[in-house]
Amino acid sequence: MHTTQGGPRRKEHSISTSVLVIGTGGSGLRAAIEVAEAGADVLAVGKRPKEDAHTSLAAGGINAALATMDPDDTWQQHAADTIKESYDLANPRTVEIVTQGAAEGIADLERYGMDFAKEDDGRISQRFFGAHTWRRTAFAGDYTGLEIQRTLIRRAEALDIPILDRVYITKLLVADGRIFGAFGFDVIDGTGYRIYADAVILAAGGHNRIWRRTSSRRDENTGDSFRLAVEAGARLRDAELVQFHPSGIIEPENAAGTLVSEAARGEGGILRNGLGERFMERYDPQRMELSTRDRVALAAYTEIAEGRGTENGGVWLDVSHLPRETIMNRLPRVFQTLMETQMLDITASPIEIAPTAHYSMGGVWVDPVDHSTDVEGLWAIGEASSGLHGANRLGGNSLIELLVFGRIVGQSAVAYSEGLEAQVRSRDAVAEARAEIAGLLASEGTENVRALQREVRNLMTEHAGVVRDEAGLQAGLEKLAAIEARLELVGIHPDIAGFSDLAHAFDLKSSVLAARATIECALERRETRGCHNRSDYPEMDPALQVNLVWSPSVGVVRESIPPVDPEVEELMHTGEISQEGKLVE
Repeated sequence: MHTTQGGPRRKEHSISTSVLVIGTGGSGLRAAIEVAEAGADVLAVGKRPKEDAHTSLAAGGINAALATMDPDDTWQQHAADTIKESYDLANPRTVEIVTQGAAEGIADLERYGMDFAKEDDGRISQRFFGAHTWRRTAFAGDYTGLEIQRTLIRRAEALDIPILDRVYITKLLVADGRIFGAFGFDVIDGTGYRIYADAVILAAGGHNRIWRRTSSRRDENTGDSFRLAVEAGARLRDAELVQFHPSGIIEPENAAGTLVSEAARGEGGILRNGLGERFMERYDPQRMELSTRDRVALAAYTEIAEGRGTENGGVWLDVSHLPRETIMNRLPRVFQTLMETQMLDITASPIEIAPTAHYSMGGVWVDPVDHSTDVEGLWAIGEASSGLHGANRLGGNSLIELLVFGRIVGQSAVAYSEGLEAQVRSRDAVAEARAEIAGLLASEGTENVRALQREVRNLMTEHAGVVRDEAGLQAGLEKLAAIEARLELVGIHPDIAGFSDLAHAFDLKSSVLAARATIECALERRETRGCHNRSDYPEMDPALQVNLVWSPSVGVVRESIPPVDPEVEELMHTGEISQEGKLVE
């Protein structure tokens, strides 16, 4: 890999590689590993330390129809469960690819040294997760994502994959509709990075940080993937479909939104409202606490909205009736988190929780088979992409998605790179990217970046949260337009701590674009389906069994969904998904 320094005024590195991966979480690392194992040059860059990527927060487990616990499980049943719980918005081809490739994804992790929980006879343990027909969620305690991240880092190190995890990518470089690299800066010292690449894999997460209470940290999932892709000429799909996880802690303020793993409900945790009632009986009496995320989140939201919540505006999740040994063995991270944040002993006391923005089920529009985008040479993967989850993601499906498509996208990007006759570049594109950073640093604007970020989060929480309506969404658009105007007047102030202010300015640009896409798609989806609750349209509309595709120039376009394979459809117990308990205004 070749590095030089130079460029006008500010120091700038120039790097060339075959494949550039943007994002150093599970998706990015798995794709980079595949590229390296194929013998191609690869570079992975991220704005956060790789050890602390968002993947490390995933707790509950990873799905694959291994049939180690329930011999009748099959990939077809896994596909049927996924499509059914997507409220028929998942792309059936994408679902088939993930569920068929899941066992190989697990085998890859074991090959890399991952230590899954095992039965006494050596079989991989699998637990129930909400809305799965069989036990198919493999796990490592309640820190599965952390263990996967550590495993992938070790494998990347063994392959000598270069990882720059303090570089913020600000723009994808495009010439004649084809990607030729990316531009960015070092978040500590501000050094510019001009990276030339044949192919770029976008793995920089989703947009759930644009809500006030979220399971993401302050500087992740701000919609970076969305903005980078859209500015390069790609489109977004299903931006309105955001999963609100039922159980984020409320206090303390600096930890609000931190998740209590779904494993707590899977192991037998009970939900009660502020009156002590086990309220899931009202919303899903069959599945109770093992219902789908969207139903449990809406149930908790409804209890709180109708005045049956706790004093702090939450509900109670209680595992204290479980044996202490079960809690310490199966929920060690939940125990540790609550002890560290609240000095709360969950073996003796219930946990106060509320719904929290958790997962972007939509993302960049990708081809269902290889995850290529509208832009030649650009792929998207993981939470940055779309197609698998529809209007409700099954717990445990996101981790297997990144392993299956990490392999596929890595192979696809290598094949593309090797097939190029030449790499076309554009001096103008590089100059534009350089000028964007220089312009922000030279700005003497008076608007505070962090204050505007707070305003975006407040408006999304107020107008585009768990329950939405036409008037609220329109009001949100008006507030957003005002923020967009003020965005031109932000002031950037690098300080002794580095260039985080500049990074926050780009986070804000991304958040504003993601917010607009989300609200405009939410306005178009005049129905209630899965995670998307419209109080003014409480029924599901068969005409809206479509994906909504968004771009700034065209707006929202409806995209039809391919038919489901008859064998899979038969396993879905066809018939309308009941709306009972789905929406209480």
